[in-house]
Amino acid sequence: MTKIKKSPIVLLSFLLFFAIIFGVAIGWTVSETINIKNSEFITEFETALPTKLLDINGELITEFTSDEKREIIAYNDLPQHMKDALITREDRIFFSHKGFSLKAVLRAVVGKLTGRSLGGGSTLTQQIAGTLYCDRTDMSITRKIKELWWAIQMERRYSKNEILELYLNKIYFGGGTYGVNAASKYYFGHDATKITPAEAAILVIQLSNPAFYNPFDHPNRAMDRQQDVLNSMVAAGYITQETATESYENYWADFDYTRTSSSAYLMRDDKAPWFSEYVRRELGNMIYGSDDIYTGGFTVNTTLNLAHQQVAQKVMEEYIDLANYRYQQDHSSKSSLADSQYIPLTEMLALLFDVPGLKISEQRSEFVANSTFVKQITPVLDVVSLMTGTDKLKVNIINRAIAISKQEEEKTTVEGTMIALNHENGYIDALVGGSKFDSENQFIRATQAKVQPGSTFKPLYYSAAIDSRKFTPTTLISDTPVVFHTADGKPYIPLNFRGEWEGDVTLYRALTRSMNVPSLKVLDGIGFDAAIERAVALLGISKEELPSRAFVPGYPIGLGVCSVRPIEMARAYAIFANGGKEVTPIAIRTVENKNGDVILNPELELRREQAAKGNKIQVISPQTAYVMVKLLEQTVNNGGTLSAQSWKFDYTGANGRPYRMPAGGKTGTTQNWADAWTCGFTPYYAAAFWFGFDKQGQSLGLRLTGATLAGYAWADYFREIHRDLPSKDFVKPLEGTVELTVCSVSGKLLTDGCGDHKTTQVYLEGTQPTEFCTVHNSTSNSSLAITRLEKSMYKSGYRLGDIDDSPLTVNLDFLNSNEITSSPLDFEEFDNFEEEDTADNTKQVESKYNYNYFME
Repeated sequence: MTKIKKSPIVLLSFLLFFAIIFGVAIGWTVSETINIKNSEFITEFETALPTKLLDINGELITEFTSDEKREIIAYNDLPQHMKDALITREDRIFFSHKGFSLKAVLRAVVGKLTGRSLGGGSTLTQQIAGTLYCDRTDMSITRKIKELWWAIQMERRYSKNEILELYLNKIYFGGGTYGVNAASKYYFGHDATKITPAEAAILVIQLSNPAFYNPFDHPNRAMDRQQDVLNSMVAAGYITQETATESYENYWADFDYTRTSSSAYLMRDDKAPWFSEYVRRELGNMIYGSDDIYTGGFTVNTTLNLAHQQVAQKVMEEYIDLANYRYQQDHSSKSSLADSQYIPLTEMLALLFDVPGLKISEQRSEFVANSTFVKQITPVLDVVSLMTGTDKLKVNIINRAIAISKQEEEKTTVEGTMIALNHENGYIDALVGGSKFDSENQFIRATQAKVQPGSTFKPLYYSAAIDSRKFTPTTLISDTPVVFHTADGKPYIPLNFRGEWEGDVTLYRALTRSMNVPSLKVLDGIGFDAAIERAVALLGISKEELPSRAFVPGYPIGLGVCSVRPIEMARAYAIFANGGKEVTPIAIRTVENKNGDVILNPELELRREQAAKGNKIQVISPQTAYVMVKLLEQTVNNGGTLSAQSWKFDYTGANGRPYRMPAGGKTGTTQNWADAWTCGFTPYYAAAFWFGFDKQGQSLGLRLTGATLAGYAWADYFREIHRDLPSKDFVKPLEGTVELTVCSVSGKLLTDGCGDHKTTQVYLEGTQPTEFCTVHNSTSNSSLAITRLEKSMYKSGYRLGDIDDSPLTVNLDFLNSNEITSSPLDFEEFDNFEEEDTADNTKQVESKYNYNYFME
């Protein structure tokens, strides 16, 4: 009896509890509805806007929408059959319900409980409400309730046409596209105003499962569902059977069976895809949280010059194609020789001595067969798999063959990259990261690849040699076979590029002709640590990275046996051209929000950092930088490895006068001719060009070197971008350097016997030659060259010095005829000198001080 009496109490308690909960829920719902009525914040959602990338002149490069390609189109601009197809497929009672269908909800519940597919329970209004205000990946009942509630609010606030317009502009259609206009361009190549009934059917079947019904991957499935939609439209009286049939047949008659379902992001209009990808990654490190670079509507002001970028892309495409043509040509001739002579020989030896490892014909046959399969049979099988729906054929056979072929291509396909910098401000002026930018080739080699620099590395430590004052441009170095010994006593025997030797050569000749042995002697003279320290400073590599970059003290480092990125090499050469000041590559100047307000200013931050460094911004002194510039100019103008390109820097000015734009650089070819480099600069820009293989192990061959491949690409690019620029010289330091014409053989002061053996070089003040050439005999005691006074300024007609306080006599006619000096000396500047005219056109100069420092 006690239990019976308590049961009503318990029951009443439960009823009271649920009544309270229900009342609270109803109250909250009513209050939220009232709030919505009062504020109408339901309309305050924002349409996703793309991020625009602008070049240095404000020209549009591309727009970032990632996998969300959105384009807004008005409801009245859409063809009626697009709206009819949507209603037919998704919600046939759309114009009569109030945001939900009780019948549809019950049907969905039954289907869920029985495990049968009876159709979805959401109306079009519920779908768009869920997209805007809920997380549709949440499959809970709570989400469905929220979705229903928001659908009711939308029906109260919007007209049916407004809801349809919102739906067609917001919903996901697959392929990375949001909205019917973007989807139409992705699937059909035109905007939504031109959609046919068959195309409308293709679009609406994507709504339930775009990956499953994608026509490019699964055309047979798409055909079946498309036909169902068209038949339903005919049954509903939206279109005639004739229209449906004609539209269907036309669609599949023009269908591209070879196309794959690439993301809309990769199919976007982009005038500089490699640079855009680099900027996208940079932005990813700057913008995070609730801000989204794909939907936030930012404007990114970049450093790129689109005109220069287009030149770069054209040049790189041309020379990458040329490199592959020459490589395949050489490789084919070698393969033919191997097939006809060497392979039969190894087969015989394998059989004779029972050494299976020598048998290579089977391996080669396998490679040839796979290559033929991929190039000839795969396209046919691909189309067959799409038309017949036999996906396993495509996945298991074709993809495996392609994977094997891709591994081989990485070893046998020549790639290339370039990056150009404005060395005054570090702006990335142009960037090409490889051959074709696509879903399988997004490795930006200019900024990501780590490859050996070869001889382009030499100028980096040559600058340390100049700084040491142990070496000058005319220091004599022996170019003869030599054996170096490593720290553990092992011999290291370097060779020159073509195995040729010249005997004693000047430092400038060793550098401009890229001689290995003299360069290693320079390295030996300054020490490994000093060389590495200088190189790292110029490249901007952190000390933590050095072990992984093979910057190991030893002779190989002198030949560029380490790993660097092309952008680092461009920076190093830019520093030379920038008077030794630090150059930090930068791609993004400012970022504006959709209202035009600057929210990020990377350039301003960089300039502040540089200003805070003070004198430390000088990586090397202006004087050393200028000496290096003048040394590297000779690679182009003085018979160096880039001399074949010198004419490309000849222009005609606006006044009709010809001029040559100053340019300097260095070529590099690594061991086994695996990498071809050229790095160089003008008074405006610095650039690095590289060609080689993504997977090491192959040789480009003797026809593809730094001078014969990269050098031509470098010069072609520079020739075009400098066409409209005025003549400009490299900035010369006001003090601390000496320019002097000396004997090109001995590197010493000229005598009349030197004849045409002369060269003009720039020295750090105090390191210029003070001795006369002993290689060529002098014919006159008067052929003394003029050296500088305290300011190191050579003056025509005088030789200053003091031997036992006796005057010196110098023949002016000889000095002037040999162009040893530039201008007569004005002794009014020097109170300690007296001069006396003589009848035989000589002048006597008496010094009251001892100037033995200037004497031989």
